[in-house]
Amino acid sequence: MLNGHHLIAGQWVAGATTFLSSPASGPALAFSVGTPAHIDAAVQAAEAAYPSFSALSRTTRAAFLDRIADEIEARGAEITAIGTAETGLPTARLEGERGRTTGQLRLFASHIRAGDYLDRRHDAAQPDRKPAPRPDIKMVQRPIGPVAVFGASNFPLAFSTAGGDTASALAAGCPVVVKGHSAHPGTAEIVAQAIHAAITALGLHPGVFSLVQGGKRDVGESLVQHPLIKAVGFTGSLGGGRALFDLCARRPEPIPFFGELGSVNPMFLLPAALHARGDAIAKGWAGSLTMGAGQFCTNPGIAVVMDGPAAQAFITAAQDALAQTASQTMLTDGIASAYRAGRDRVAAQTGVRAVLTSVCDLRQATPYLFEVSGDDWLGNHALSEEVFGPLGLIVRVRDAAQMLAVAQSLEGQLTCTLHLDEADTDLGQTLMPILERKAGRILANGFPTGVEVVDAQVHGGPYPASTNFGATSVGTLSIRRWLRPVAYQNLPEALLPADLRG
Repeated sequence: MLNGHHLIAGQWVAGATTFLSSPASGPALAFSVGTPAHIDAAVQAAEAAYPSFSALSRTTRAAFLDRIADEIEARGAEITAIGTAETGLPTARLEGERGRTTGQLRLFASHIRAGDYLDRRHDAAQPDRKPAPRPDIKMVQRPIGPVAVFGASNFPLAFSTAGGDTASALAAGCPVVVKGHSAHPGTAEIVAQAIHAAITALGLHPGVFSLVQGGKRDVGESLVQHPLIKAVGFTGSLGGGRALFDLCARRPEPIPFFGELGSVNPMFLLPAALHARGDAIAKGWAGSLTMGAGQFCTNPGIAVVMDGPAAQAFITAAQDALAQTASQTMLTDGIASAYRAGRDRVAAQTGVRAVLTSVCDLRQATPYLFEVSGDDWLGNHALSEEVFGPLGLIVRVRDAAQMLAVAQSLEGQLTCTLHLDEADTDLGQTLMPILERKAGRILANGFPTGVEVVDAQVHGGPYPASTNFGATSVGTLSIRRWLRPVAYQNLPEALLPADLRG
C-alpha cells in the first residue's frame, strides 16, 4: 500500500506539500514533495550509517543484496500494476525489467562474495634491502562514502530506486540516497519498501538507504552539493546531467559525477552485408528502433550506408517495416513533447528528406524515417544530436572514405554497430580504430538495444555519452565507481580492513 511519503533513515516522512503523478492510465496519486531539508536528513543518516555498513563482511552485504531481490520479487504483482499505470510500459516489459533488477542485485552479491573486485595487493617488507629497507605495503579497494543516485525516467526499475547504481554502491559498502523520478513515484516507493524490509530483516543501520521524492531543481542541486556526498550516479538528459556535473566540479571538494547522458548509437552497414542482407538488416533495425517506443539510451537512431541500389533497397525495406508499427505510449508527456520537437528539428535541416511520416500527439509516438547525404550530415552537427524516440535517420555516403569521415565526425557514443560480411573485413578493420575511440561497446551484426548485465559489459563511453569514459553503469565493473584504493604501510594486522587480514 502506498503512503506517498519519503523514506528517510527508516521512517516514512511526509512533506509539507504534495504533487500529483501523471500516469498513463488510472488515477493520479499524491506524493510528498522533497526539499533540501529532506535531502540533508537523508545524507546525514547515510553518513551515520557508513562506519558500520562499510565494515560489514562481504558475506553480510551479499546477503543484504539477495534479500532486497527477494523482497522485490515478493512485491512483483504490485510493482507491475503501478509500473504499467505510471509509465504505459506493457506488463511483459515491466516483468522483464524486474527480472533484470533482481538479477543485478544477485550478480553483485556473487561478485562481492568472490572478492576479486578488491584488487588486493601486497609488497612484503625487505628489511635488508640496500641502501634502504623496503616497508610492508598492502593495498585494497575501499568504499568512498555516501552516494547519490538519480532515478531514470525510462527504466523505472533497472536504472532507478534499486537499479544498477544503487546495487553496485551498496555492494561496494556505500550508503545510498536516491532522488526518485517524478515519472514513476509509486513504483519507486514500493521498491523502497522492499529495500527497507531487507534493512530491517538484517538489522542494518536505517541510514543505509533513503528515498526522497519529487521536488524542484533545488532538491537535486542540494543532493549533489551536499558535502557528505562523495559521488553521484545519474541517467538522463544531456542538459540536466551536464548541469549537475558542473555543480559537482564546482564544489569546494569536487566529486565524481557518473552520468549516462545519451547517444545516437550509429550503425555502419558495409557494402557486402548491405547487398546480401539489406532487407533483413532493415527489418531488424525497425524492430530495435521502435522497441519500447524508442525510449532506450542504446536506441540505434543512425544508419550509415554507401549510396547505390542496395542502399535504396534498404531504405525501402526499412520504410515498409516501420510503417507497420502501431503507435505506442511514451513514458511521460514531456518525453512525448520532446520527441515531436526532435522530429521537427530533424525535418527542418538542410538536405533532409522525409522517407516515412506519421501523426502522433499527446503521449503517443509513431515512427519517423529520414535520409540525408553524407555531405549534408558532415556539414550540420545538429543531425548528430539524439532524438529520444522511434526516429531513424539514414546517412547515404558516396564511398568508403566518406563513411570513415562520418565515423570520425561522431561525438562519444554508448555503442557503435558494424553490419559486415567476410568481404567487408578490410573496411571493418579501417573503421575499428576510429570506433574504439568513439564508443564504449562495439557490436557486429546485431542491434544495441538489450544490454547484458555481465562481467564484461561496458555501458558508457566518451562524452557526451557519459561524463566518465573510464566507467560503466552496467555490469560488475560498475562497482569501481564507488571505490578508491588505499595503501597500508607497516600497519599491525588488528588495524587493517578485514579483507586484508590473515
